[in-house]
Amino acid sequence: MVAKNGVPSAIEDDDMDTAIRIKQLREHNGISRTELARKAGISLSYLNEIERGLKSPTEHTLQKICRALGITLAEFFSEETPSLPPDLRQLLREAEILTPAQRKKLVEFIRSMKGE
Repeated sequence: MVAKNGVPSAIEDDDMDTAIRIKQLREHNGISRTELARKAGISLSYLNEIERGLKSPTEHTLQKICRALGITLAEFFSEETPSLPPDLRQLLREAEILTPAQRKKLVEFIRSMKGE
């Protein structure tokens, strides 16, 4: 519903759900709005408006925010908060594209770092 001056008179549920989810994930990752905006390549004022439910991000912007949070769009829309920290999720995404032989070498390398 829109008021006469063109300003939304009520925030739509989907926009608020997106706003809440972004804030929840940002806080879960322990990063500030400023840092998330910088990592996502969007302005801080735009991120503030998104988190307050005043603006709805485009799919492209939401992908940038997800990338900055170290999650996929599927994880964003999942009802659970990712349990792995962003750096480990990134490591797993990188390892997924390796061949079995490369993965074996990666495991050996990690073990050598641990002193095993």
